[in-house]
Amino acid sequence: MPSWKPLKRRELIAALRRAGFRGPYSGGRHEFMQKDGLVLTVPNPHRGEIGIGLLAMILRQAGISRGGWEKL
Repeated sequence: MPSWKPLKRRELIAALRRAGFRGPYSGGRHEFMQKDGLVLTVPNPHRGEIGIGLLAMILRQAGISRGGWEKL
């Protein structure tokens, strides 16, 4: 169950897989994940964690609510 806090990229990918997304696949400049025709861009690996603002944008694009995120 991911909590609503900054997290590592691999934790984000694992949670998105639990939500039914496949990937990540190589793209142009960023990797992406897919689910039922929805293509979701995944941030590139970097030293820091993914902040709450970016996490909120990713989840909005994925159609996952905060409550749904915390249930994954």
